[in-house]
Amino acid sequence: MVKQFINFNGSIISSDHQIFTVSNRGFRYGDGLFESMRYMNGQLKFPDLHIDRVLKGMKILKLENSFHLDSWFLREKVEELARRNKIGPDARFRLTVFRDSGGLYSPESNKMAYVLECQSMDESQYTFNNKGLIIDVYDELTKSVNILSNLKTCNSLIYVLAGIFKNQYKLDEVMILNQHGFLCESISSNVFVVYDKKLYTPSLNEGCIGGVMRQVVMRLAIENGIELIEAQVNPDILNEADEVFITNAAKGIQWVMGYNSKRYFNEMSKFLSEKLNLL
Repeated sequence: MVKQFINFNGSIISSDHQIFTVSNRGFRYGDGLFESMRYMNGQLKFPDLHIDRVLKGMKILKLENSFHLDSWFLREKVEELARRNKIGPDARFRLTVFRDSGGLYSPESNKMAYVLECQSMDESQYTFNNKGLIIDVYDELTKSVNILSNLKTCNSLIYVLAGIFKNQYKLDEVMILNQHGFLCESISSNVFVVYDKKLYTPSLNEGCIGGVMRQVVMRLAIENGIELIEAQVNPDILNEADEVFITNAAKGIQWVMGYNSKRYFNEMSKFLSEKLNLL
C-alpha cells in the first residue's frame, strides 16, 4: 500500500501518524468545521469561494488566528500536499479546522488548528452521471435552522443517520428536511428543483449548507437566462417537478432519476453541467 501524507498545521506527516488525543475538541464536541474541495487538471477549483466560506465559518465559531488563511495559502498547501502524495492532476481535498484547546464545553482558548487531506480521483472534469439517482425523503430527524445551519461543521450526526437510512433502503441519496418540514438539502449536497421552466433551490434561511457549488450553479443559471428562485420549498414538489438535481464541490452536478413512482428529465441539469466544465 502506498504511503499517504497529510498536512497538520503546516507540517507534512504520515497519514497514520497520531496527531490527536482523546481530549481533542473536534472528537469530543464536534468543535470545528471542514471544507471539501476539488483539485482538477493540477489546479484547485474555486479557491476564493472555499476560503471565504472557511473564514465566515471560523468567525461564527469564534476561532482565532485566521490571519494567514487566504486563497494563496490554500492553493499553496493543496499543491504541496498533491506533490508529496504524487496523486497526479485530479483529486479531492478536505480541510478540517478545529479549536486547538483544552477545557470542557467552555474552551481554554480559541486558537485554531487544521488538517489537510487528499484522495486521488480518476476524472479530469465534473462527470455527469449517466444513471440518474433514486432518492427518498429522510424524515426521522430534521435539521435545525440557526446560525450554524449554513456551515459544514464537524457535528454531522444528522447526515450519518440519513446515510444509514439510505443504505438500509438501498437508495442513492436522501433529502433532508428542516425543522419546519421544508426541503433543506441532501446528505452531502445542495438541492435544485426544476418546475415550470424555473429553477428552485432552498434559501439559506431554510437551513441548508451554503455550498460552494451551489453558488457556482446559481451564477451559471443566471448568466444563461434561467429564472432562479431561492425559496421555501415544500417537499411535495418532488411529486410534480420536471427535474431534480444535487450539487457539491467534489462531484459537481448529479441528476436524480426517480422519487417513489415519479421519474424526472435531465435537460437543464445536463446543460448546466456542460457549462460548469467550461469554467
